[in-house]
Amino acid sequence: MFNEVYDVIVVGGGHAGSEAAAAAANLGSKTLLVTMSLQNIAQMSCNPAMGGIAKGQIVREIDALGGYSGIVSDTSAIQFKMLNKSKGPAMWSPRVQSDRMRFAEDWRMLLEGTPNLDFYQDMVSGLIVENHKVVGVKTSLGISIKAKSVVLTNGTFLNGLIHIGDKNFGGGRAGERAATGITEQLVELGFESGRMKTGTPPRVDGRSLDYSKMVEQPGDANPEKFSYLDITKPLEKQRSCYMTYTSLEVHNLLREGFDRSPMFNGRIKSLGPRYCPSIEDKINRFADKDSHQLFIEPEGWNTCEVYVNGFSTSLPEDVQFKALRSVVGFEGVKFFRPGYAIEYDYFPPTQLKHTLETKLVEGLYFAGQINGTTGYEEAASQGLMAGINASLKTQEKEAFTLKRDEAYIGVLIDDLITKGTEEPYRMFTSRAEYRTLLRQDNADLRLTPKGFELGLASEKRLKTMEEKHEAAAKFVKFFETESVKPELINPILESKNSAIVKQSGKLFKVFSRPNIDMDDVRKIESVEAYIQENNLVREVLEQTEIQVKYSGYIAKEKNNADKLTRLEYVKIPEGFDYSQIKSMSLEARQKLKKIQPATVSQASRISGVSPNDISVLLVYMGR
Repeated sequence: MFNEVYDVIVVGGGHAGSEAAAAAANLGSKTLLVTMSLQNIAQMSCNPAMGGIAKGQIVREIDALGGYSGIVSDTSAIQFKMLNKSKGPAMWSPRVQSDRMRFAEDWRMLLEGTPNLDFYQDMVSGLIVENHKVVGVKTSLGISIKAKSVVLTNGTFLNGLIHIGDKNFGGGRAGERAATGITEQLVELGFESGRMKTGTPPRVDGRSLDYSKMVEQPGDANPEKFSYLDITKPLEKQRSCYMTYTSLEVHNLLREGFDRSPMFNGRIKSLGPRYCPSIEDKINRFADKDSHQLFIEPEGWNTCEVYVNGFSTSLPEDVQFKALRSVVGFEGVKFFRPGYAIEYDYFPPTQLKHTLETKLVEGLYFAGQINGTTGYEEAASQGLMAGINASLKTQEKEAFTLKRDEAYIGVLIDDLITKGTEEPYRMFTSRAEYRTLLRQDNADLRLTPKGFELGLASEKRLKTMEEKHEAAAKFVKFFETESVKPELINPILESKNSAIVKQSGKLFKVFSRPNIDMDDVRKIESVEAYIQENNLVREVLEQTEIQVKYSGYIAKEKNNADKLTRLEYVKIPEGFDYSQIKSMSLEARQKLKKIQPATVSQASRISGVSPNDISVLLVYMGR
């Protein structure tokens, strides 16, 4: 049935698997995507949304490199918001509310239109490994399929166990069976495994809600989009979300079911996501709070199904129902299905290289929740990188990695493989020490040249980026050279309660003031004339404003990054024997031996390794 040897087999068709399959195939590798249900490719298992704080930056980065998540997020969006716009641009994060069914359909159509990509529906129950190298997979139907590399993107399906109150049953997602066999084999091969937990809220019938009692949450008045390509367009119409609150009455009703909660009666022992806790966890941890926000998110343009964001729970369904009916606007609520928690296997990511290839088995890559992460965006970015590197390895080309000052994706992967994680890992802007460099607006400037060099980003994508870069650079130069007279600028400064000027000066200096924005300087005739004559689009205006107003911060951060980069180039030989460095602390030797960092820079980021240990290592290596 499968006589050929595939270059890359991707196991699992979620967000990580979809990006991995697309990347490998687009790089010219003969690729097979094996998934348990071809009807559920790129399924949004939890909330119907993409992006958000730091996650929006990741989607932009995936798009800049030539991945598909940004395109699909645009084509299936029903609402767009740029979050944190009141803060500096390093914090701005795009987010879309998505049409769940259209999202999955658009992903499937893109994958089906990708050359070099085959599909097969079956459960992969094991790997074929010879001499510590993966050479294929085995399916539940007993079929062996040969491959030069394998990417595992199993999501929550590895020995998945669903909990609703005191009931539990095997499953990787509501209505879908768990995947078995792989964990046991990997443990036999020497891998360390663990268990994690995540949860999801009830889905309800929007026709049964009273939105007049809630606070409307509309999208942006001038919505943007994710993809840098012009094949997608900003939304012209949007659907609103709504906000309501729990109350002390709701909390007391939920507490009545705590004795039947798998979280509190010992049935669930694994850790859930710290930053997306269940409603019962929030009530328990924040007992002093009488209410919590709930965001009511439509599941699509036309469906009446609604996602109750903030009410993730594994309490018994009767408790969920009774408590939710006491929420303002939910007095007559009807359930589509209750919320539930799910436990699943993961593998501590310190067992991986920066390429996401495992250290124990050559040609085997892990991406997504199997690595202990949570979130579609984190999974998709890992899938993209694993797919790229699996393809490059089979073509005997140099591996592709991203550093911490180059992308949030680089921060994510470095955090995982260097520090590991014992709870579901979620990306935040605070995790990136170079976040002023890693903005959502410049992901294309940072990464599209790299994607083009790989062969993943198209020439059109590169040309679009270069035109934007050139136009912004010229506009910045205009502000640096153009002078403005006091009588022209002072009325604008007075209207913004900003100190007036007494003599002519460069526009750059005035524009650099924190309370002066692009709309203000456009009131100056020469500025508006330049914009009109050069047909400057919003992206160029935004890029120019950021470069003018934050030039000092950007330069300082770039300088700091450059200073630390030198340690990235100090390689540590593979299999280096740290036990011979007696002057290094015992803890450092143990941690370094376990993680086997590739560079001195990576070694410096390992918990328990001090600056003194790094100095000793550098001296020992003759640096």
